[in-house]
Amino acid sequence: MTSAAFNPLIDTLSLPPIPLVQKWAKAYDGSRGKLLDLAQAVPGYPPAPEMLTWLKETAGDASYTGYGPIEGDLDLREAYAKEVSNIYRSPIGTHQIHITSGCNQAFVAAVMTIAGAGDSILLSDPFYFNHDTTLDMLGIGVKRFALSEENNFIPRISDLEAALDPTVKAIMLVSPNNPTGAIYPAEWLEEALFLCQKKGIWMILDETYRDFLPLDQSHPHDLFAKSSWGENFIQLYSFSKSFCIPGHRLGAIIAGETAIQQIIKVMDNLQICAPRPPQGAVAKGIVELDNWRAENRNEIARRAEALKEALRPLEKWHVASIGAYFSYIKHDFDGVSSEVIAEKLGREYGVSCLPGTFFGNGQDSYLRFAFANIDPASIHLLTERLKGFTLTS
Repeated sequence: MTSAAFNPLIDTLSLPPIPLVQKWAKAYDGSRGKLLDLAQAVPGYPPAPEMLTWLKETAGDASYTGYGPIEGDLDLREAYAKEVSNIYRSPIGTHQIHITSGCNQAFVAAVMTIAGAGDSILLSDPFYFNHDTTLDMLGIGVKRFALSEENNFIPRISDLEAALDPTVKAIMLVSPNNPTGAIYPAEWLEEALFLCQKKGIWMILDETYRDFLPLDQSHPHDLFAKSSWGENFIQLYSFSKSFCIPGHRLGAIIAGETAIQQIIKVMDNLQICAPRPPQGAVAKGIVELDNWRAENRNEIARRAEALKEALRPLEKWHVASIGAYFSYIKHDFDGVSSEVIAEKLGREYGVSCLPGTFFGNGQDSYLRFAFANIDPASIHLLTERLKGFTLTS
């Protein structure tokens, strides 16, 4: 008897990395104090009470049990259009917005719309691992450009251009970045979009963490002020972090109207429409939770400062980059894989984090700390945990 075969594009993928890190953390015996979970990027505080109330109401409302518009319920798209028009100081309409079931799905829909077998997408190295595996799964090629600590993990435009070839259909960027936390300057993003326009390719920008920019940064960029932005630019976003509802899976795409019409074709086959009860709740939250969201931005800034303070006294650990939800931490254990260090930290020291090797080649010296997960007092516990870290048993 011959076993049936799997799709080789799926069969050759590694298993998802987060469960592996969680397995290491579950092996921790608590001997050094409570577990410090800096692994998966999840909000370290609950949703607003009003959001929980609205979610209960919409979940129990029969009008949300049927299919909605493929591109998302109008009330959410209207609320989001008004918000992003204010954020980017440029008019963005409901016809330029598509609601998705999370930002990962937004990425899948975007790349399926613009690329297929034989095409490539240009990714950074290090990269967000779900972007890389999505492209592998779809049979879309990957080209790479390097991010370096020496350049504050901001790409060089010349490196982007040098990595392009005729197969590349888009440059994929993430800012604030995952895993490094680096924030790409507005002027740099304009240069990157100009390069894409010159080459006739797309620029996809994942801004999942834009609500947690540094307090002195008023808005992310002015790309939507360009009259022709819709011909080359696709922006991705997630409501999960801002409203603390990652389990409800809600994201958004902003693109030109022609691109949105193409994305609708993809989404109709992926899911038909994003979950509707959270759409109704988030539509209210955009309008009514401004002050609550602003305080969360302040709280994340406090946590970022706490992490810098916690690592400042340490000799073998330092903050290579930090921003929004993430910090890229460099360790000084030469020749030791970051996966070995992350496993030992999780199992024996109660510090759960992701090794740099999960994010690409040449990342053995780095670990990703998702500092938004835990409060400042818990972050300060890292000082003693990391000071006492040794590779010997």
